[in-house]
Amino acid sequence: MKNIEVVAAVIKRGDKIFATQRGYGEFKDYWEFPGGKIETGESAEDALRREIMEELDAKIKIVSKIDTIEYDYPDFHITLHCFLCTLAHEHIELKEHEAAKWLSAELLDSVSWLPADMTLIEKLKEL
Repeated sequence: MKNIEVVAAVIKRGDKIFATQRGYGEFKDYWEFPGGKIETGESAEDALRREIMEELDAKIKIVSKIDTIEYDYPDFHITLHCFLCTLAHEHIELKEHEAAKWLSAELLDSVSWLPADMTLIEKLKEL
């Protein structure tokens, strides 16, 4: 089974968390934490900063690592490194996603998360 190593930014502003909706691929319309694949020779943190700039035209501050999730999709295994982040500036521009929302803890269950991201939801409600 193919293994993919990725990073995700759980961007927090006040009591809300930023979620993005995929606009492409097999999991189109599912919600996720923004991020992407780690390139060869790249640290997880550097990959996260690069991916957020590419996807959202935004700069982030990485606060801490939340968790590493191992998840088996039908066709591949994912290792997902999740980081708590804040925005360095308030500017966000969706470049790859079809929608985005700032969700409070009470509303985290209101969207259809990608299965691997879903494993984080209970943990995030405690943040």
